[in-house]
Amino acid sequence: MYVIIILGKTTKIPFAFLDNPYIVIGRANLLKLAKLSDYHKPNREDKPLPEKLQETAVAPPSDFVETNNSAIQINQVSMRYRAPGRGETVLALAEVSLEVGEREFVSLIGPSGCGKTTLLRLVADLLQPTTGSITVRGKPASMARQNREYGFVPQAPTLYDWRNVLKNVELPLEIMKFSKAERQKRATELLSLVGLADFHHKYPWQLSGGMQQRVAIARALSFKPSLLLMDEPFGALDEMTRERLNTELLNIWRDTNTTVVFVTHSIPEAVFLSSRVVVMSPRPGRIAKIVPIDLPYPRVFETRELPRYFELVSQIRQNLREYE
Repeated sequence: MYVIIILGKTTKIPFAFLDNPYIVIGRANLLKLAKLSDYHKPNREDKPLPEKLQETAVAPPSDFVETNNSAIQINQVSMRYRAPGRGETVLALAEVSLEVGEREFVSLIGPSGCGKTTLLRLVADLLQPTTGSITVRGKPASMARQNREYGFVPQAPTLYDWRNVLKNVELPLEIMKFSKAERQKRATELLSLVGLADFHHKYPWQLSGGMQQRVAIARALSFKPSLLLMDEPFGALDEMTRERLNTELLNIWRDTNTTVVFVTHSIPEAVFLSSRVVVMSPRPGRIAKIVPIDLPYPRVFETRELPRYFELVSQIRQNLREYE
């Protein structure tokens, strides 16, 4: 049993410390089912909105099955940090309660320092709450972590400089004791998927930044968690790349039946991605508002041109301004 915590670019973690069955994968991961080269941006002036987007009914993905089961239950959770070098404590979260259903896509948004990432790390069992409780699929968060119920996607990507591209993609499978043949087969398929079939034996320092991100995507896809906890994975990307990866992430959510909790500072991103947006207040973080997102599926680039999309963006912006 091992732990990989990937927090910074090319951070090196000795294998001697890999003693916990939790895998944290680097930035921009789990973001790709189609090659980047397959992307084609429609001409917005010449191309009308797809017929599905002109319908008034809001339909989820065709294979979506509603369930009363909860993927995550957060009950009256508060979190205090001890200030470094001082005896006082800082209240980061105050009595937060939230339920996330199976196969939901829920985004957390709020001002910097409101506890979004803290809440995500509590669900991931990377932190323990001061008070309150968290269950994941009916189990304590610690048990869900040990059972590899979820993957955690931090903000920054990490590839290991001493491993070539193929070996970087194989790493989670290696830790999980997959056979060598299965590791190589799956890693090869995933590298082809992200357009890097000719770069198996290159090293991270030989790749561009964008190519490194695609390796991280392939590596993350080798591990198939049923719950994704994502902490601003697109925060440093340019706008067009971010929009493209937003769409691809929704494809992954649809095709893998995953439950996603997604932290972002971008209101448009939260509206485009989510089935619900959770608006948090400034520190100590509380849930100020939960906004259902009633945009039609499938969400495509033209979704961002719908009047309802702009209404929801304005509504959430107003919710945040109420706490300035």
